[in-house]
Amino acid sequence: MSRTILVLGAGIVGVSCALALQQRGFAVTLLDRKEPGRETSYGNAGVIGRSSLVPLNNPGLYAKLPGYLGNRHPALHLDWRRALTSPGWMLRFLWEGRASQAAARIAAMDGLTATAVTRHRALMQQAGISHRLRETGTLKLWRSEAGLASARAEQELLKAHGIESEILDRQGISALEPSLNPIFPTGLFIAANGSFDSPGAVTAGYAALFVARGGTLIREEVGSLRREGALWRIQTAQRMYEASDVVIALGPWSADLLRPLGLDPKLDVERGYHRHFAAGDGARLSRPVYDVDAAYFMTPMEEGYRVTSGVDLSLRDAPDQLRQIESVTQSAREAFPLGGMLGKTWRGARPTLPDSLPMIGAAPGHQGLWLAFGNQHLGFSTGPMTGELLAALLNGEAPPIDPKPYAPGRYIR
Repeated sequence: MSRTILVLGAGIVGVSCALALQQRGFAVTLLDRKEPGRETSYGNAGVIGRSSLVPLNNPGLYAKLPGYLGNRHPALHLDWRRALTSPGWMLRFLWEGRASQAAARIAAMDGLTATAVTRHRALMQQAGISHRLRETGTLKLWRSEAGLASARAEQELLKAHGIESEILDRQGISALEPSLNPIFPTGLFIAANGSFDSPGAVTAGYAALFVARGGTLIREEVGSLRREGALWRIQTAQRMYEASDVVIALGPWSADLLRPLGLDPKLDVERGYHRHFAAGDGARLSRPVYDVDAAYFMTPMEEGYRVTSGVDLSLRDAPDQLRQIESVTQSAREAFPLGGMLGKTWRGARPTLPDSLPMIGAAPGHQGLWLAFGNQHLGFSTGPMTGELLAALLNGEAPPIDPKPYAPGRYIR
C-alpha cells in the first residue's frame, strides 16, 4: 500500500512539512480549521531570524526574573493562575535555561535557522510572491549607554556562528533609519536577517503552491485521531479521513489531539499581541526594528506598521490581557511618528516546549504518527528546516541536520 499522508495544521510549519513531503512524491492532504496562515502564523514580527540563536530561557534570564515577576516590565506578563496550574512545566523551563545547556541549544537553533532566508527565497520565487521578501536586515536598539556592552556581546556570539553584524551609534542609526527619533545611543544592524510584508499572505502563498502542485487542502476542524490497523483515522465534523501517516503540526493545539492517545508532549504556550498603525507624514522604516529595553518589534507591513508585544504567560484561552501592548504602543510612539491605529488588537498563542526547541520526528510507540510543533515565536525562521527534517525522517533519508536535539523522545516516553 502506498503511503498517504495527512498534515494537520496549515501554519508555516505545517505548510512547510506538506511541501517537503510533496516534493518527495507522497500524496499529501493538508487540513486546518481555518485558511492557511490565519492563526499563529499570522501574528508575528515577520522576521526571518538568522540571528535568532539564543532561546528565551537562557542563563541571562535568571538575573531578569525579579524585575519580571511584578508584572511591571513589558517583556513579560505572568498570570499566576497559569503558574499554579503547571508549576512543573515552569520549573522545567527555568531548569533548561542553565548555563551547561546553552551551547548545545544555541547549536540546535543554528541548525534550524542557518538556511532560513535561502529556503524562503526559493519557496517565494516558486510561489510567485518574491515581492513580499525584504532582505534589508533587522536593527536592534538600546535606549541606554549600557546597551553598548550588550551589543558587543551579541556581536561576538553572532560572529562565532558566521553571522556578521555592525554596531551603530546614534548617528549611524539615523543614517540607516532617518525617521526614528534619536533616542537610541546604540544599535546592532544584522544584515543576514530577512523579513516579510505579510506573514499570513506568505503562508497562504506557500499553501497555494502546494495545491498547484497537486496537494489537497481541506478546511475542517479535527475532532479526534485514532489508529485502526494499518491506518490512522481522523474524524472531523463533516467526515472521516484515513491515512497511513499523520503529521501533527497544530502549534499550540497539538497536545489536544495527543493527550487522548496517552501522549504528553510537555507543550505549553506563550501568548502575544500586535497592533497596526499608520505612519506620520513622510515617515517610514525600511526594516524591522527591535527596541530591547521596551520589548517590542516594529515592522513595516502591508497592513501598516505592526507593533508586537512581549510574552504573555496566561492560560491559552484566557481573556485578553492588554497591559503589555498598551505599554509598547506608548514606547513605539516615542521612537517613531506613528499615526492612528488601524483595525483591532490581535492576540495569538505560540507553542513552547521547556527547552525552547521544536519537537520534530516520530512519536514514540505510535507507528505512522509524526510530530512537528513547538517552534515558539520563531516559526518563520525555523519552519522550512522543520519541514525538511520531518520529511527526511519520514522518508528514511539521511537527515539534513542532526535530529537528536528535536527528538520527541526527550519529553515523550
